[in-house]
Amino acid sequence: MRLLIGMFALVAFPAMGQIEVEQAWARATAPGAKVAAGYMVVRNKSAAADRLVGIASPAAARVETHVTRRDGDIARMREVKGYDVPANGSFELKPGGAHLMFVDIRKPFREGERIPATLRFEKAGEVRVEFHVSGLTGHGHRH
Repeated sequence: MRLLIGMFALVAFPAMGQIEVEQAWARATAPGAKVAAGYMVVRNKSAAADRLVGIASPAAARVETHVTRRDGDIARMREVKGYDVPANGSFELKPGGAHLMFVDIRKPFREGERIPATLRFEKAGEVRVEFHVSGLTGHGHRH
């Protein structure tokens, strides 16, 4: 019986503490804006790859995973199903590349605020994070 309970614990929490989020930031938004972008570095300390599959935040109706692709001189943004985070590696969300879109934000993001969010990974489960809001023209939050 103890072995069975121990096995459930391993299955329920296979990667606890294996995912770390660094430099989570979002740009301040103009009054009346309905969307905001978020960026971060996701580090996977596990020997197994993982995948970010969902994000939720009380600051927005929904949060989507997007990438920006260059098509000649035009940058095109499109939604994707998530982001792969390699084993013992990292994945960076940054301006001009992969990023989060906070859609139908409840109020403008103001410089200095912290925006709470919960990231959902296939293996690691949920990870809570706060996005630090930088200035409207800011280039991110660095530790």
